[in-house]
Amino acid sequence: MMKRFNSAKLRKIIIVILLWVVFIVKATLVLQTAYEATDRAKEYVKHPAEGVTVIDKTKTLEFTPENPTAGFIFYPGALVEPDAYAPLLEQLAEHGIKCIMVRMPHYMALLDANGARGIREMYPEIKHWYLGGHSLGGAMASMYGNIHSDEFDGLIFLAAYATDDLTDDDLKVLLVRGDQDKVLNMDRYNECLKNLPSDYQEYVIEGGCHAYFGDYGPQKNDGNPSITVEEQTRQTVEKLVDFME
Repeated sequence: MMKRFNSAKLRKIIIVILLWVVFIVKATLVLQTAYEATDRAKEYVKHPAEGVTVIDKTKTLEFTPENPTAGFIFYPGALVEPDAYAPLLEQLAEHGIKCIMVRMPHYMALLDANGARGIREMYPEIKHWYLGGHSLGGAMASMYGNIHSDEFDGLIFLAAYATDDLTDDDLKVLLVRGDQDKVLNMDRYNECLKNLPSDYQEYVIEGGCHAYFGDYGPQKNDGNPSITVEEQTRQTVEKLVDFME
């Protein structure tokens, strides 16, 4: 009896060890392939502008102005370190928009499409909310926004498209992309325009690329931008602020 007990216990220990080995290997591979935020981007977390407070939580990274006029929940792109979007979100906060970036498991929004759940309720003083994301993050945001359309004023897609039919939802929609983006599947993008309400807005950044909605350096298979990441961020902030006013 004692031998059988010890054998069963040993098997459980071995299984647990193997599971941890698999987890560590997967985590290591993710960290090796993920796009890291530049030091310039991280400075927006460490030293935000006057009047903007940065709150770094386990599941979110928040940029809060003194008197927010709207809230923006943001899903980052696949395999991109969240801090890479700090310049975009911090500058939006400078314009009075509270920005909440959802940290995704293994840097993949696909693993937590419901990441926005419960966030709005934490800030009842904010009456107008928007949801959006970059690349795969935008697609996952559209899935959540479609199901919870009554919770948001609009959806924002950065180098992304709506995978769900939003035509019957009472939502404003904004799409922003760079004309040098070679990562975004344009055939799929154009095909999915039929999923949007007829009054959707689209803005194409001349010289912009896929990666420059964040600040994490060049992305594999992307095009060659003719503008700086700072300029693409500036134009994106301007369009998003106008959209959320």
